[in-house]
Amino acid sequence: MSNSDTWIPKWGDIPAAIGLLSRLPISVDMHKAQARGAHPSWAYGLAGSLFGALAALAGWAGLVMGLPSLATGLLVVGTTAWITGAMHHDGLADSLDGLWGGWSLQQRLDIMKDSHIGVYGVVGLICAIGLQATLYGSLAAQGLWPILGVMALSRAIMVPIMAALPNARSQGLSASVGRPSLQTAILAVALGGTIAVFSGAWPALIGAPLGGLAVAAIAKHKIGGQTGDILGASQQCAETCALIGLVALL
Repeated sequence: MSNSDTWIPKWGDIPAAIGLLSRLPISVDMHKAQARGAHPSWAYGLAGSLFGALAALAGWAGLVMGLPSLATGLLVVGTTAWITGAMHHDGLADSLDGLWGGWSLQQRLDIMKDSHIGVYGVVGLICAIGLQATLYGSLAAQGLWPILGVMALSRAIMVPIMAALPNARSQGLSASVGRPSLQTAILAVALGGTIAVFSGAWPALIGAPLGGLAVAAIAKHKIGGQTGDILGASQQCAETCALIGLVALL
């Protein structure tokens, strides 16, 4: 679907966004969802807030059981990975392996497409999960509501990257979804930012865009655009940077 097609939000976009970004058993009209192309991406932040609510419940359980903060944080991160099928974590690992392990454009894309994980991916996942778990554990002790804002905004950040960067390859998840219009990207960020503010995660408005922009800039330089893996990596970096800002400023 081209950017010239209508971008006006529809209620069916919300389950489509949830279905694309998670493994939750939600009913989605696949024919209508495919016909909408990238337009349902305006609801990525709403989907993220749902994932955040479920992850916050896991964090609450950890607090009730009196678990150490790191264990509580791991419950939050693990719940999110379970809900999403760890698709963004996979994107982070593949992106690290490809962007830093390949010497040419085609080699980088081939490595990212390879299902095997390399050293860069392993080290990156360990660092990301460990840092996120530590920060979520610290954040949960202060309040659970900001978790919704972090997960909403970090997913909304993917939409302007989809809109701004061309597809680096003609096949794959990102290429099949298409590129959203400018209006869709603006709406996605506005919703994600609003959820972040009202959940008390306002410092995420600084960290999340910086994390996403950093990944987008590197991807533009090394592969000339974005892929599904790059979008997953941007979400993970946006989430981590948002958490750093939250814990530092709250």
